[in-house]
Amino acid sequence: MKVMKFGGTSVGTPDRMKSVASLITESGEPTFVVLSAMSGTTNSLIEISDYLYKKNPEGSHDVIKTLEKKYFNDIDKLYSTKEMRQETKEFLQGKFDYLRSFSKDLFTSFEEKNIVAQGEILSTNMMVNYLKERGIKAILLNALDFMRTDKNAEPDPQYIREKLHAIMNKNAGYQIYITQGFICRNAYGEVDNLQRGGSDYTASLIGAALPADEIQIWTDIDGMHNNDPRIVEKTDAVSQLNFEEAAELAYFGAKILHPTCVQPAKYAGIPVRLKNTMDAKAPGTIINNDLVKGKIKAVAAKDNITAIKIKSSRMLLATGFMRKVFEIFESFQTPIDMITTSEVGVSMSIDNPSHLEGIVAELKKYGTVTVDHDMCIICVVGDLEWKNLGFETLATDAMKDIPVRMISYGGSNYNISFLIRESDKKKALQNLSDTLFNKK
Repeated sequence: MKVMKFGGTSVGTPDRMKSVASLITESGEPTFVVLSAMSGTTNSLIEISDYLYKKNPEGSHDVIKTLEKKYFNDIDKLYSTKEMRQETKEFLQGKFDYLRSFSKDLFTSFEEKNIVAQGEILSTNMMVNYLKERGIKAILLNALDFMRTDKNAEPDPQYIREKLHAIMNKNAGYQIYITQGFICRNAYGEVDNLQRGGSDYTASLIGAALPADEIQIWTDIDGMHNNDPRIVEKTDAVSQLNFEEAAELAYFGAKILHPTCVQPAKYAGIPVRLKNTMDAKAPGTIINNDLVKGKIKAVAAKDNITAIKIKSSRMLLATGFMRKVFEIFESFQTPIDMITTSEVGVSMSIDNPSHLEGIVAELKKYGTVTVDHDMCIICVVGDLEWKNLGFETLATDAMKDIPVRMISYGGSNYNISFLIRESDKKKALQNLSDTLFNKK
């Protein structure tokens, strides 16, 4: 069995839903499908919640009315029989009435999560009804029955595996199994969500729990590209990535994938394939445990970076200095992206400046602190083991005309990173593409 996940744009219109239905049924083999909410729906649900937080139910009802009209129009376009239109409208009507039932007087994050969860519940019901109308043996499995997080808000893989196996055994013999992405219950049984990675994370967890032969993530781009196609000319989809390479690219800016979502698949040894709903014949990108030796694969960029340098002559040979610095960042719950050190100083970068003032105030107890704003991390990913002669030189040569604030190399075998000004990002990315990938 394979797991196929489709994002909001892939199921954003009735026509795209029909295309997805064709994709998931063409093989005729049992397939587990994870769906996001239709594009734009989650934003509308968040807006409804925002009105209720602000004690303005009239505003929320206006948004609900607009959303309801859109969905009922979509139903008329999606189904060919009067019976299925009526059945689906009755289900959706119940959900919109449920949204109207929330009160401004008692509205917390618990109610908000219940509201936001309705997007995936709507899209999956519409899809399974469409498949049934076409005569496909399909069943809708409620993600809230088996997706759960623990008390640390992390997925509970053992619970997920046990519950899912029991549900699959009870419902054997279907061609298509459909469930909601993103949503789950927490350790206390309340409706919650996976946050990081969303529906991709759901697909990876399900794929590991089944276990599946392959996990497919379908979006509106033909795989992970070797550079940012929005900025750089002549980018290509990367045919294969190692799990570690994919995680580095995802963390440092490749928007197609969240860095956490492939971890369950990695640990289970299940390949993840990135595919394009708009061009199903494109091969996409396969992510697995294989490593192509001696090759640089891709470049990514992460914006909105702040660099912090602390310089102190007292640091020389002083034990405990680094521990004190790291404890300051830990106390403000601010992770560090890059770090470089010398005998009398240490430079770090962060992507969350919300506690910057407090961090700087504490660091000043130990040395002179300088801060650089509007920075960008450029990450070059591939087989960058230190024994590979000249690979780091290729990357640095491409950056010879760019002022570089920091370089990080050696922390992993897959990544060399440069901290530069955001204003130099476009030139840096294009130079790297020309040097690493577009040589004639």
